Amino acid sequence: MYPEALVTPMKAELTAVGFEDLRTPDSVENALKSEGTVLMVVNSVCGCAAGACRPGVKLSLENGKKPSKLTTVFAGFDGEAVNQARQHFAPYPPSSPAIALFKNGELVHFVERHNIEGRTASMIAEHLKMVYDEFC
Repeated sequence: MYPEALVTPMKAELTAVGFEDLRTPDSVENALKSEGTVLMVVNSVCGCAAGACRPGVKLSLENGKKPSKLTTVFAGFDGEAVNQARQHFAPYPPSSPAIALFKNGELVHFVERHNIEGRTASMIAEHLKMVYDEFC
């Protein structure tokens, strides 16, 4: 498990722009019961989370359609919440960072780590905007 002092500023990058920090299995389940669309970011300490995933997700929310609810879980820190979230990601294997979009409780789009690595924040943002246009 990562130290809280390391994780806190990384969580704040998303919570500062409106993401709900899900720390328990119950909070994950409650979030996914929401009507409409729920974006769930599996946050991480890795370089691709810092350089592409978090900035790309934030950039994707600047204009146009966006999910009704923004949520995040942190891999390597909030283990039970992450494990609960991953139960809803099937058939995708565990991946962090990752980005999931749910509509009325059903997974409709998933971005795995290998689709984040090597891409820029703007590439991730543009991809997510197309997803939002389709599902939000």
